[in-house]
Amino acid sequence: MSRLNSFYLAPVLWREPFLLEGEEFHHLTRVLRAKAGETVRLFDGRGRWGLFRIDRIDKRDAGLNLIEEHAVPAPASPLTLAVGWSKGLRRGFLLEKAVELGASAIWFWQAARSQGDIPEEGKQGWDRQLAAAAKQCGAVWLPGIRTFRGPLEVARAAGDMGSRVLCWEKEDARLMDPEALVDSRGSVAVLGPEGGLDGKEARLFLDHGFTPVSLGPSILRFETAATFVLSLHLWAASRK
Repeated sequence: MSRLNSFYLAPVLWREPFLLEGEEFHHLTRVLRAKAGETVRLFDGRGRWGLFRIDRIDKRDAGLNLIEEHAVPAPASPLTLAVGWSKGLRRGFLLEKAVELGASAIWFWQAARSQGDIPEEGKQGWDRQLAAAAKQCGAVWLPGIRTFRGPLEVARAAGDMGSRVLCWEKEDARLMDPEALVDSRGSVAVLGPEGGLDGKEARLFLDHGFTPVSLGPSILRFETAATFVLSLHLWAASRK
């Protein structure tokens, strides 16, 4: 059977009567030109997905009948990426790879060397990018996104996690051990913005129990470093 078209339905909307509205409805009807009677796949971004038959298509929404429903457990070793804010188009690449490689959360934080301030109005667009990536790769969990005003807030939010690493370009930092990213209580990996961390930020994370690690001899762009960390975590977690 060919791959079914997928659509995102927020958890609060996952109830009878099942309706597709807004952008997802537009995609269903105007882009894919789906018809009543066809079967589609819906997911809620929190591990739940199901097969639905299109019952009706009206001008503003589509009514769906649930055929079967499934639940995928949350990751056993969740990873949070805490990325220093960087203004640029490559952020979309980071969000896409975070979904494909299984990040549980993405934290954007304001760093001393951040380019511009984190825009509050950007969050809705980020959610759309996450959902689009999930529809493409078949993921059913979407990473949660949070923003922080500075490194201290990040350090405090990570206080209960089992593993905390600081990806730092300092010369004597030890090479990243992928196993350090696998912990049932959760792991967080802090990455600096373009231009890296400044000394005060690094010391703050170290004082809060973060372990400094190196990602190798090359200076990596922030989205490259994030993809590298995500890949290491996926590989290590798959071996457990």
